[in-house]
Amino acid sequence: MDKKNLLDLDRAGLVEFFAGHGEKSFRATQVMKWIYGQGVTDFDAMTNISKTLRAGLYDIATIDLPKVVSDSLSEDGSRKWLLQMADDNCIEAVFIPEADRGTLCVSSQVGCMLNCSFCSTAQQGFNRNLTSAEIISQLLVAAMALGQTADGERRISNVVMMGMGEPLLNYDNVVRAMGVMLDDYGFGLSKRRITLSTAGVVPALRQLRQDCDVSLAVSLHAPDDLLRNQLVPLNKKYPISVLLEACKEYVGEGRRRVTFEYVMLAGINDSDGHARQLARVLEGVPAKVNLIPFNPFPETRYQRSSGNRIHRFFEILNSAGIVTITRRTRGDDIDAACGQLAGEFMDRTRRRERSQQKHRTVAQ
Repeated sequence: MDKKNLLDLDRAGLVEFFAGHGEKSFRATQVMKWIYGQGVTDFDAMTNISKTLRAGLYDIATIDLPKVVSDSLSEDGSRKWLLQMADDNCIEAVFIPEADRGTLCVSSQVGCMLNCSFCSTAQQGFNRNLTSAEIISQLLVAAMALGQTADGERRISNVVMMGMGEPLLNYDNVVRAMGVMLDDYGFGLSKRRITLSTAGVVPALRQLRQDCDVSLAVSLHAPDDLLRNQLVPLNKKYPISVLLEACKEYVGEGRRRVTFEYVMLAGINDSDGHARQLARVLEGVPAKVNLIPFNPFPETRYQRSSGNRIHRFFEILNSAGIVTITRRTRGDDIDAACGQLAGEFMDRTRRRERSQQKHRTVAQ
């Protein structure tokens, strides 16, 4: 009989699992407290569970964590893990420490199904979706490695689903994993401390509002459909007007805002005209804009906008009444910055092979 990885189950799933083996529902919360509260993955160490059940669990269940292939520390304190899954595919997760928070950037896919032209992950192609266990295990590995603060608190206070992959194209597994992040017996995070970043899979975005309305970030990167079609090909299916309407529905009435991510590409999307057009497009949308200096990767055709250009773009948006932040680049010395995550995996799409062949042809 195949053993069940308990990390694949949320609380309701664990209740069902134990009920199926003749156990009471409180076993689910006991096990969750050990795993997520104490970081215990050995059944024998779960001392408030009977010896008989502990012995039996070894026959029917596992708590499998990925193998840490590498653990890289940036000069700025950011930390990146390369994690190997059971099928030998590797993904990356990044911890970004700040004065008032510690944010873990979590991957949702092995590679990415989308093909955004400015993103290193996209150029590596795609292999498969991560399971919910593989998603939540990134938090466990990082939490165990980071330990606690002096006052006994976890160093991870925030989670952003901004790593490798498009989270809304792995909907069920991502929502289940976020449920464990939110659960009081899981990581106990609030909805405002979890942010899901999407390129704009509109039907799934509308469903997310019903199922798990965490904070929302949208990879916009252009103020018009013609340019966004080039940068974010998904826009051809869900154009900006449709996406923004879904964003307004997501946050509803109140003080919540959608964070719109905008990578600054020199001579591509960073002119004064682009800034003014973006301000017009976002009029009436509860928005915050996050300007992201482009982080280069091998064989990219893009360059980072200058500091002066980014500042001018910021000023135009800010003067239009749009809350705007320029993101400080973190972890670029270990290829852990936004858009640089790549992992190591077999590309089933052949996108990586075609891209490399194209660059060899150009070089010749």
